[in-house]
Amino acid sequence: MKKANLKLRFPPEWGIEPVLKDAKMLRGVDTFVLWFSVGIGLLVIQAGAFLTLPLELGGFGLSLPTAFLISLAGSFIGSIVLSLAGIIGSREGVTSMVSLRPAFGLSGSYFLSFLNIILCIGWTIFEIVIMGEAATTISGNFIGTFTKYMWFVFFALLAFFMASSGPLTVVRQWLEKFAVWLALGGAILVTYNIFHEISTTALIRNAPQSVQFSSILLALDLVIAMPVSWLPLISDYNRFVRKERESFFGTLLGYTTANTWFYFLGAMLAVAYPKQTITYSMAILPLGLFGLFLILADEPDNAFADIYSATLSIQNILPGKKQRRIALIIALLSLLIACLIPIVQYENFLLLIGASFVPVFGVIFSDYFLKNKGNYSEEQLYPVNPCINWRAIIAWAIGFLTYYYFAYINIIFAATFPSLIVAFGLYTILSSLKGGKNKT
Repeated sequence: MKKANLKLRFPPEWGIEPVLKDAKMLRGVDTFVLWFSVGIGLLVIQAGAFLTLPLELGGFGLSLPTAFLISLAGSFIGSIVLSLAGIIGSREGVTSMVSLRPAFGLSGSYFLSFLNIILCIGWTIFEIVIMGEAATTISGNFIGTFTKYMWFVFFALLAFFMASSGPLTVVRQWLEKFAVWLALGGAILVTYNIFHEISTTALIRNAPQSVQFSSILLALDLVIAMPVSWLPLISDYNRFVRKERESFFGTLLGYTTANTWFYFLGAMLAVAYPKQTITYSMAILPLGLFGLFLILADEPDNAFADIYSATLSIQNILPGKKQRRIALIIALLSLLIACLIPIVQYENFLLLIGASFVPVFGVIFSDYFLKNKGNYSEEQLYPVNPCINWRAIIAWAIGFLTYYYFAYINIIFAATFPSLIVAFGLYTILSSLKGGKNKT
């Protein structure tokens, strides 16, 4: 008699090697669902609350109409940049970190991979915390103070299993069949109720304050920072998209729609309940717990994406390591830190992400679309010898300083585009000079 085989069977791993044309299975609608789903999130609502929170509570104090316009403009601008980055992954069939090799050199991509690992782990931590807090709001403290930590463990393991299943399985079998529909229903329910819950008193309290123009620009950057935060991850998923056109428009429409909606949802919740957490604010709405549950059902895909991309970043440095073992280590490490760190300084974390990777892709856009005419050779993507292109590093560093200057020192423009343009322009100039790459 044969013994029952209880061993889990995951789909085959797809590492950092190029995705062949026959394996590119995602259509435009799949891409829309993926990035619409990723754009849906409790952390997005949390960030949106900053738009209308009063100045004395650490927000920007914007009116609701202004918050909506900022949400729409920032989402569209950031999603355009994100969609352009996704074209590289779709056309070349490579991961995000591999796509950085031609411009920054193999060793240069290691440095950026290390930075991306830190950022992805940070995102995973925040996701575990907010999912755990939301689940605790729904379930109540049925095992006392340990309830929240039980949920932390649950969501960390769930994200690990999703990362082990890979993007194609998550998109086709989870998002399209279940999660995105649940989240869509929850979002409609919460939006409908919050429109009816915002009282005249709340609207008066949200009357336009004396808000400086610099605050509006910083609020715009806060919205742009969310799609921009996916720049170092997008090709990890869009490499499976069949056509560049489907990659671009699926990403643009999906992420712009979801990000605008959920930023504004957070802004409305902050107007109605300015001194409450967003999960509690949603819970006290009519049928709010049910709406929160439906949105929560779609949240683990964000943690999955962070763990999966952190895994690919490590494989960019150590290509021989197994994905699932790396993913398990990342999930457990994130879980441990989530149990120890409070969810604070979230706004600064978003701006840090923007400061780090906006100029990186200013360099990449110049190198790929201008210098290499939209095509990388296999030798460029998979070089044998380690090297660093110091011209790219210099352009990135000055772009980073540009972001910091406009975001923290002299806020006369939104920082994202000056940073992107400076890195793009400087690298274009430096790469036109004679001389090869500096190798180390």
